[in-house]
Amino acid sequence: MATIHKQITVRSKVEKAWDAMRDVGELHSRLVPGFVVHTRLEPGARIVTFANGRVVRERIVTIDDNLRRLVWSATGEALTHHNASAQVFEEPDGSTRILWTADLLPDSIAVELSQVMDYGMAAMQTALDKLT
Repeated sequence: MATIHKQITVRSKVEKAWDAMRDVGELHSRLVPGFVVHTRLEPGARIVTFANGRVVRERIVTIDDNLRRLVWSATGEALTHHNASAQVFEEPDGSTRILWTADLLPDSIAVELSQVMDYGMAAMQTALDKLT
């Protein structure tokens, strides 16, 4: 099973970054605008439309306010398994570190998904740096 880790540090305070991340129905407007263009909630899941036109159903597994950690999963198209988490950490200097981890199968799509996650992290960086 392939595992991908991505990390960024943003200027926003941890509370603001977590508030945007935990708002699972507003992914497209608060956390990664431009990377995601639409999000629709349904019981226990969100339907995400990406800028490239791909639509994915993501089951929301956990929203943990104590750990500031969001976990979701998705399957379909080329993915036979996908579980991801994003966690928000307060840094000593007042900035916020975001850690996004994805575990997936098949391993053969790890390079492609890693590139997609890079685009997502860039969009997240831009959005969260505006929340200072």
